[in-house]
Parts: sequence; structure tokens; C-alpha cells
Amino acid sequence: MKVAAAQIHPRFSRPEENRQIVRRYCQRAAQQDVRLVVFPELCITGYNFSSKRDLASLAEPVPEGPTTQLWVNLARTNEIIIVGGLAELGDKGEIFNSAVAVGPKGFLSCYRKLHLFGSEAKLFSTGDQIPKIHSLLGFKFSTIVCFDWAFPELTRILMLEGCEVLCHPANLVLPLAQRVMIARSIENRIFTITANRIGTEDTLTFTGRSQIINPNGDVLARGRARRTQLLIAEIDPTKARNKNLTPTNNIITDRRVELYKRLVT
Repeated sequence: MKVAAAQIHPRFSRPEENRQIVRRYCQRAAQQDVRLVVFPELCITGYNFSSKRDLASLAEPVPEGPTTQLWVNLARTNEIIIVGGLAELGDKGEIFNSAVAVGPKGFLSCYRKLHLFGSEAKLFSTGDQIPKIHSLLGFKFSTIVCFDWAFPELTRILMLEGCEVLCHPANLVLPLAQRVMIARSIENRIFTITANRIGTEDTLTFTGRSQIINPNGDVLARGRARRTQLLIAEIDPTKARNKNLTPTNNIITDRRVELYKRLVT
């Protein structure tokens, strides 16, 4: 199957324009027989808000909001899975940095980012649930968001729950995550799809270089630092079901879990 990372340049505080960008990329992906397309973090609003009040004016409920409804229609029309980031308005007025997943049959889930980066902590509420695993079109996928890359425990849990393809919407500014996500693929023997953005907002410049990585850590597709692109790779998700590193070493059964208690204290 073909999967894609949409490396786009969201327009700050212009949600309708950004929705149309997403629409065009979904149509391009479907024309090339892509079954799963991943968009960046906060791809509808932009990222670098100076106040919670400005952000709140653009946050929207999920799944009732205009972005999720658009994605549901695009997924149904084009028979694809869409994963992308937006500012979610919670039931009590909280704002979450969330990733929404939709498929050909409708809304699937909304994951609220667990690990907030820098000034995000002043703008967003923190999620409190592990991302869901979805079994669709013959494979299992899940989602983390941007700075979640720095916490290997989260990706390991998702792998143990059966995740084969990990979607990673991101707004990366550090030159680290792309390298670390290769390690996440290797140590968990899964495919990872990092969809990063490009452009500059105030003092932040986003690093691009979106990528699709296989369980051996091979780069199947990688974007440029300053160019919008639809990166497409053909993958076999069943390859992520083999957890053997060597004929005698398995990344699940070789674990010494009785010695890992410090990880959760």
C-alpha cells in the first residue's frame, strides 16, 4: 500500500485557506492511490500564537467542527485515511493540541498531545489518554504528535498494543526528531511517518524534512528543508509484525521487564 506525508506551509491564523490546502493534497494523494496521508501538527491554524485568547478564537470542537467534517468528507470521497493536527476546543473550554484520524467510513479518534513543548504549556491543556490503535484497510496504525518523539515509552506502548504504522504530525524546530524517529522505527520495528511543515512564524523556523521510515530504519522518502511536497512511499505493513532483530533476538520477548520499574516511578 502507498502512504504519504504532506509537507505543507500553513498560513498563520487563516484556517479556511489551510483547509483548502489540505483538500488539494488529499486529492493529489488519492490520484496516486495513496491509502493513508498524514498532515503536520496544527496544520489548520499555524503554531506560534502569542496568547491563548488568539488561539481560542480558532479552536474548534471535534468531531463537529468544520475541519473534522471536511476531513470526513474527503476521506469518504477519496477512500483514504487522513491524520492531521488541529487546535481542539474541549467541552469545558479547554484547548488541546490534537491529532484527528478519519477514514472512509467516518471519524475514528482524536488524540490530545501528552508532551507539550516550550510555550505550548501556556496555551494548551495536556492530554491524559494514550493514543488509540486503529485496525483499518488490513493494517494497524496510531498517532503521536511532535514532541512526543522525545519519549520512547509512548511509542513502545503503542507497538506493544499492535501499532504497525505510526503517524507523527509535527511542527519541528529542533534538528533532532527526524534522527530520533529512525531509532523509534528500529527499536520498535514499525513504520513511522513524520509529516513536518515548512516556513517561519515570528522567531520560529520549521525544519521540513518530513520522512517515511521502515522497520529497519531505512529512509523510504524524505522531504527538503524549505519546499512543500507530497512524499509517497510504498510499504508492506506486515513487515512490522516480525519483531525479530536476529534469528535469536526478539525485541518483545528479550525484554527484562522485571528490571524496568524505574521507568514508571
